[in-house]
Amino acid sequence: MSEMTTPLRQELPDLTDITKYCRMNEIVPFLTMTLDSVKRTLDSITTWNDKNNKLVAAIAQAHGSSLKTIHDSLNQIELERFLLIPSVQELHSSCTDYRDLLSIRVMDNVIADMDAAGFVRPRIPFALISMGSDGREEQTLITDQDNLIVYGDDGGEAADRYFAEFAIRLVNGLEEAGFKRCTGDIMPTNQTWRGSFTQWRKRLFSIVRYEVEDLGKNVMNLIVLSDARYVAGDPELAAELIAMIRTMERDYFQVLWGMAKAATEMQVALGFMKHIWTEGSGEHKGEFNIKLLAWAPLVMNIRILAINESIPATSTLERISLLTSAGSLSQSFARDLVDAYHTITRQRILIQIKALKGIQNDSYYINPYQLSATERERIQHSLIKIEELQKVIHTNFHIV
Repeated sequence: MSEMTTPLRQELPDLTDITKYCRMNEIVPFLTMTLDSVKRTLDSITTWNDKNNKLVAAIAQAHGSSLKTIHDSLNQIELERFLLIPSVQELHSSCTDYRDLLSIRVMDNVIADMDAAGFVRPRIPFALISMGSDGREEQTLITDQDNLIVYGDDGGEAADRYFAEFAIRLVNGLEEAGFKRCTGDIMPTNQTWRGSFTQWRKRLFSIVRYEVEDLGKNVMNLIVLSDARYVAGDPELAAELIAMIRTMERDYFQVLWGMAKAATEMQVALGFMKHIWTEGSGEHKGEFNIKLLAWAPLVMNIRILAINESIPATSTLERISLLTSAGSLSQSFARDLVDAYHTITRQRILIQIKALKGIQNDSYYINPYQLSATERERIQHSLIKIEELQKVIHTNFHIV
């Protein structure tokens, strides 16, 4: 079920038939109760919007830990709003917007601090580019850093030294502002994720031409780069790097084929007779990791189709829309995939809320049998559609 078709819209009777469901003397109290509920909801939305606007405006003047205070407050607003109005797309949009502003503010503060400390800023353009959920504009309540830095050529070793220091300060500043460090080290403090444009080109060519030692790891890096999105700095330089990434992925089919093979081999939480699979023992008995066994395979396989069709969008939902327009997906299958994305992501966000509130220890595992039968069926249907998507890619790429 997509967000545009809610249960209420399907189940509420026509108001002219209300007497079929309640007595005449119950109508006025019912309508009064409904009106009060609508007013409370509207008041909450107005309050959240006012708070959000004030906090966003405060970002432009904030430094250090005060940015984290703002970040935490904005996250809390989105948490409360989602519990009342569980819109995945609204939460994605809002979180992505204010985190971009926070990232830009941290970057500006770092530049100012380095100027004040006497570092000589190279006269070359540079850009901050995000990847992962941020690159796809699919931010949720829990986030980490997935960024790279690219800078112009002609800066020489002085530019390399400057941006090495800049990266350290940027990562520290983002952490202070509430962005956790990436456990996979996808941050510009790692030399793999920063460099001049020429350095990036050589790095990418070495991957697509299989000139690297750890090919598996480097292909995974290329997959991560598939979601690259400009955040701050020089937009033209960022666009040039992103275009080069897309072109290499498309032109070197063997690399794309390897990515497709990996996508089709990702495990989905389906067991015997297409029932939801859960762990049979251990700490998570009766549960499954909804990120690894549902959300990730959906996002990954849609990404592969988008790259193959030269679709520039990074958002999963936008990719599905454009793939449908290109004729790669049927209208009905696309609707099923959109519904699957909303169903799985909504559950991921609810799990994050439980983790943030201390109700459960992690933000990945879900027990489907603690959900309503309807929601459990939606998850099962979503998993079946993800498996069908894997079969489409398996066929299209002639994977044996």
